[in-house]
Amino acid sequence: MLRLFFIKSKILNFVPTLKRSVMEIKDNTLLRQFEANTNHGMAIVEYALQERKIFLTKLHIPEDTEDGWVKDFIATILEIAEEKKWKVVPTHPKIVALFRKNHSFKQFLPPGIKI
Repeated sequence: MLRLFFIKSKILNFVPTLKRSVMEIKDNTLLRQFEANTNHGMAIVEYALQERKIFLTKLHIPEDTEDGWVKDFIATILEIAEEKKWKVVPTHPKIVALFRKNHSFKQFLPPGIKI
């Protein structure tokens, strides 16, 4: 029984690493945008910084990009914001829609902002 548990836990720990892909995001501070390459081109999220808040103002993604990839892209940007202790204010309609669908993203909103 213990051996089966070990094997199952080893498999469970191994499976997520297969599904995860490494996403490299460049923070282009000169143009104030996050950039990531996809198989179909470059995805860009433009932002504006104000005090300890980052406003996600525009989203440019190639047409054939999957919705799951876009969600991962935004989630990675939120991880960067969390590291820098920024609050996130989405202003682009597609990013706002992602915040509405994913309740875990709402923890990054500043106090008083509801989506």
